[in-house]
This record gives sequence, C-alpha cells and structure tokens, in this order.
Amino acid sequence: MKLPGPIHLLSDPSISLLKRIRVLMANEEGVQERLDHFVKLIASAMKVNVASIYLRSGEDLELCATKGLKQSAVHQTKLALGEGLVGRVAQRARLLNLANAPKHPSFAYKPETGEEKFQSFLGVPLLRGGRNLGVLVVQSKKARRFTEVEVENLLTVAMILAEIAVEDERAVDKQGHMDGIRLAPSRPETFVGKAFADGLAKGRAYLHQPPVLAKRMLASNVPLEEERMETAIAKLRKSVDAMVSGATNQLDRASKDIFESYRMFAYDRSWVERLRTAVHSGLSAEGAVERVRNEHRARMLKARDPYLRARLHDLEDLANRLHRILGGEDLSGGARELPQEAIVFARNLGPAEILDYDRSRLKGIVLEEGAATAHATIICRTLGIPLIGQTEGVLDRVEAGDEVLADGDRGQAFIRPSRDAKEDFTVRIGMRQALNKAFEAQRDLATRTKDGKDVSLLLNAGLLVDLPALDRVGADGIGLFRTEFQFMIAESMPRLSEQIEFYKGAIEASGDRPVTFRTLDLGGDKILPYADPVPEDNPAIGWRAIRIGLDRPSMLRYQLRALLTAGAGEHLRIMFPMVATVSEFIEAKAHMAKEISRAKKLGIKPPKKLEVGVMLETPALAWQIDAICKHADFVSIGANDLMQFFFAADRDNPRVANRYDGLHPAALSLLAYIAKRCKVHNTPVTVCGEMGGHALEAICLIALGFSNLSMPATGIGPVKSAILALDAGKLAKIIKPLMSSSTDADSLRERVVAFCAKEGIPI
Repeated sequence: MKLPGPIHLLSDPSISLLKRIRVLMANEEGVQERLDHFVKLIASAMKVNVASIYLRSGEDLELCATKGLKQSAVHQTKLALGEGLVGRVAQRARLLNLANAPKHPSFAYKPETGEEKFQSFLGVPLLRGGRNLGVLVVQSKKARRFTEVEVENLLTVAMILAEIAVEDERAVDKQGHMDGIRLAPSRPETFVGKAFADGLAKGRAYLHQPPVLAKRMLASNVPLEEERMETAIAKLRKSVDAMVSGATNQLDRASKDIFESYRMFAYDRSWVERLRTAVHSGLSAEGAVERVRNEHRARMLKARDPYLRARLHDLEDLANRLHRILGGEDLSGGARELPQEAIVFARNLGPAEILDYDRSRLKGIVLEEGAATAHATIICRTLGIPLIGQTEGVLDRVEAGDEVLADGDRGQAFIRPSRDAKEDFTVRIGMRQALNKAFEAQRDLATRTKDGKDVSLLLNAGLLVDLPALDRVGADGIGLFRTEFQFMIAESMPRLSEQIEFYKGAIEASGDRPVTFRTLDLGGDKILPYADPVPEDNPAIGWRAIRIGLDRPSMLRYQLRALLTAGAGEHLRIMFPMVATVSEFIEAKAHMAKEISRAKKLGIKPPKKLEVGVMLETPALAWQIDAICKHADFVSIGANDLMQFFFAADRDNPRVANRYDGLHPAALSLLAYIAKRCKVHNTPVTVCGEMGGHALEAICLIALGFSNLSMPATGIGPVKSAILALDAGKLAKIIKPLMSSSTDADSLRERVVAFCAKEGIPI
C-alpha cells in the first residue's frame, strides 16, 4: 500500500523557534534561566503578549516562568488541579483554546499576575510518559481563537519543554533553582503487584523501551526526518502484515481478531497523520512518535472503558516498534545490552525477549502486566530471575537508572527505596543466602521424611539452559520437560533434525536420571508465532494440547518420530497432555505405535525402555483413574490446570484466580483419591505444577500418599528442608479427617501452618 506524501503546513515560525530552542539547550544554564529564555522565545516566535510555564509543585501548579505577566507572581502564584483554566488543562490533560477566556466558567482571576487585560488563551499540557508535569500557556490581548498551526506549534514546544525540564532537574542541584518543584519522580515509592517468580534482587532500573532524550527530539533536517518517518511506517506495516499472516514471531497473540485489530491501528489514518504532522512541525521522527504516544496515553489512561484502555497497549506496542525501526534494529530481535545489576521494567515480555538479555546482568524483572502462568513467568522461574507482575502504573513512575529493590517473594517493587527499606532488604538477602547455603549442604542427602518415607524431587524444564540446575539443586530427574518452548521461541517450525538434537541434549544432560517429555501443549495462551491462531471464546478449555495432536496427527507423529530417534538406546518417557477421556489416550498411543513400527522398518535403534504416560489435568479423567491406569505406564497430575477446571476459575484471570486455595478440603480429597487408586494399580504418579514447588502444599501431598513431586529449580531446596523435618504420618492424621464432604472449611492452610510451627518444619 503506497503512503500519501507528507502534509505541508505553514509552520516555518515553529521551525525557527525549534532551532532557537536547540541552541538554548546547548547553553550551560540552570533550570530557571532556561525557563525564562523559553517563555521569551515562545512569546516572540508566536507573536503573543504572554507566554507562561506552570509546573507541578506537590498537588499544585506553580507559575515558574512568564513573559507578559507580572514577574513578582513567579513562584508565588499557585493553582490547585482543576482550579482555573490552567488547572483545568492540567486535570484533563487536554488543551484549551479560548477566544474570550475571562468569560469561561472555569476562569479564576489571580490579581497578582495582572492577566485581566488578556482575552485569548491557549493552554497545553506538558506530557511526559503519560504524566502531566504542568501547563504551557500563551495569551493575547486580542480576542481570537488560535489557529491549528499555532496549536500544533505549541504542542510540539510543550513536549520538548517537558523533556528538557526533567533532564535539567536531574542534572543540577535540585535545591538551587526551583525549590519545591519535582518533575521527575524522586520520592521512595512502593508498588505492590503479584509474585510470579520468587527471589530478591537489587539494582538499577532499565527500561525495556527507554524514552527518547530531548536532544534527539528536534530535527536538524526536516525533509530527512519526514523521509525517515515514511520509511519507518512502511516497514512497520510490512512487519505487522507478516505477523498477521504468521510469517514472523513478533508478538504472541491469542486470536486472529487481536492480530487484525493490531493491524487496524497500524493502518489508522488519523494516527499516521498525527505522526506526519508532528515531524513536519520540526520534530525528529523519534520525537514525533513520543509526542503522539504521550497524547494517546494521557487521554486513554483517563478512560473508564476497559476496552479503550486496552487499546492503549496496541498503540504503545506500535510506538515501541517504530522506535526500534528508527533505531535501525531488526524486529526479529537479537541480543540486547544491559548495564550491570539491571532490573528490567516493561509492560509485558515474551520468553524470547527475556532470553535476548545478558543473564549475567539481568537481576530481576518488573511488569505492568504479566500472568502467573505466562511463558515469561515460567522462563523466569526456570532461570531463577525474580519476576513481579501486575504493578499497575509503575512505568509512569520509574526512571532509567533509579535504584530498585525487586521482591519476588512478596510481589513488591521498591523504587528509589528509603534507607529503612534498603536495610530490611539487605537483611532478607542475607537470610536467603544463608538458606541457600543450608539447601546446598543438604543437596546430597536422601529426601526422606522423619517417619521413613522416601520422596523423589524432580525438575520442571523446557529449555537446555534449564538443565544445569539438575546438579546445582540435586534434583532426581526431570519430571516435566515442556517441549513446546522450543517451538515457541523459534521463528519457524523446528526441523526434525533440530528436534532430535534438542531432545538428545536433554537426555544426555540428565545422565542416568529420568526425563519425562510432554508432547506439545499448545493452544490456550500458547500460540506458535508462525501459525495462524484460532479464535476461541474460551481457549483454556478449547482446541489445545492433545486435541490438536489428534486432529493434526502429522504434527504429533512428527514429534514422536523425533523423540523416538533421540531416545534410541535410552530410557525414554513420553506423556500426552490435557487428556480428558481414556479413548483420547488410546488414540494417541496408536499414533505412537505407528511411529515405533516405522522406526523398526527403517532399522532405527529403539529405546532401551519406553514408558508412555498421561497428564491428568481434567476432572473427567480423574474419575476414570482406574481405567486410565490400565493403559498408562505412569500418571502425572498437572495441578495448575486440574485446579482451575475443578474450581471453574481461570488461573490467568486476576479477578478469580485467588478465589480458591489448593489446600481446600475438596481439592485435597480429589488428589488423595487419585493417589490411592494409582497405588492400587501400582501405577507411578507424580504431581507437577505450582503445588509441588511450595513447601506447605508439598508436605500435604506427601501426607496424602504422593512420593514424586516435580517443580521449578527454586522450589527444591525449601521443599526438601520441609520434608526432612516432616513426620508424614502425623500430618496425615490431622488433615485426612478434615477432608470430609461435610466440611464447610475453605482451606486447611491454617491448620497445616500451626502443625508446622509445632513440629519445627520450615515453610
């Protein structure tokens, strides 16, 4: 699609003004002097009687510089948000253009300013990162509305002014020039979100999409910047078109509708015209993107409609992608440099983006969004990177380089922390290090309860980078190897040879310890970037996992072929996910039999031992446990999905995810029933998922009869410590009588916590 040519406005005065501002920026002046020069330049260039700058001072707006009003009013006149015309602009984050300002109902007369003789009023907000830092005002004696060109010019100047003011504030002695004015966040702030991956980290904030510096916002060659913008827009649209067609893996979208909506914004005429207009006003292409982004963010963040607020995310993403294109970055991604001790802040991250960063420097991640079961979360748990999610508004309050404490245990992010917070954090880090030493000391001990019950602690994995943790934490093997990760971080479907090499690597790294490979668990929130998503109203219980494999047997058999080849001469364990009925498992095993037969005909060496198991994640299969045990060599309980289906509560929906407890008597009763029936049939059973990785839940599972638990690497040390201090028989006598169907308790958690306190069990 050919783009129309750039819009040409009669904005030469503005360009001249911006050139003069660029010279001003090079001067070594303090904040006040710069602001004084700013208003003089604006008044002269726009041929107005008054130009004034109001900046935030606490919850008020303070007149900080003026040309045309009484100088004695500077730093004396203050307005509350919403007070007067200036307060109205600040409160609504929208411009106000009036021909007869004194007659407006919001007009508030301040006699010390001497503004009663001015009629025309144009006020624009000083926006930076969605925050309103103040208001830039021009006024004239003549009653008239300012033209569109004048409005555009002032909006451009306002954005530059916001960036310069904040940069100046950070660069000079803040007590020296404008006492009380705080533009960049400077006070300690605490954001409480969700703890998605545990751990403690301290470092400096690194913005996944950093802001554009003021000195890069002004154009030295407008035609060149217009050309850069047109080229970037064309590349953006091309990449989005490719994304929609499934040719690249830029974004992980759950439905075709969302892809199309995203593309609609990329082709939105008004959005693109705003970018072009901003460039033609004298901004660089990067500056234009920032200006348009700030306008949209300020307006949409005030919207109550959740749909409109959600659209902000698409516009944010498009702006970020434009920045990357303008910076010459290949949108297919690549290694990203990080400073030492970096805490990365982002709206959201995918697993590939995390792996792009230097892990030796990446200490923690803080997201405005995120989910407990998102791919990024699983990667962080695997790599031991503290991850805090759902910290709403944090990106508007953090600045690059800010000192940060990331508490992945409690789900808190401390920005510019107080001395007390830092001291407390240092103590907790010391305690965690001491615990890690204790875990290391017990690493080679047999995992056995005080009453003699042996337990196998296994690792959840999905990438080869996970495997060194086997030796580091002393795991007994891999209880769940998520094979879909290899597919999800690749740009195209992995070839058969690539899959074989990948699975061989996992088997070799495990040595004599068992590895249980789960076939592709796709669908729901796991969409292949190079495949067309299938729109579904409720994808969690839709076309996913084994259902896709049985409906697309070529993909299933392709993977089974790779696994059988990689496992030649080895002990190979394979399990099928999301099986709801016994017939589905039988059908999946039939495909396995065909691949075994094919391998035999081709003379491919068979596995030394082959075990085929089932992932029990649906209540339906739980009530067919006797039947499935006749066909499966082992059972693995996918506790995350099983619990969300059991309680009919979407674990990715923050409104309902916390409405049930895994230690609810009904949940424990279901798990106890599965353990009992598997024992009757002599079928090994393992619990995977979050339950097995938390010490309190883990000891309850052991008391119910489970002896195999699979968990993230970070869970093995704490769980093992609890097990070594546990008398499983004593705990069983306490919780089993409370699992009756007649109980009205919501959870047994408090009873188990009290038991641990009495018995000295570390939880």
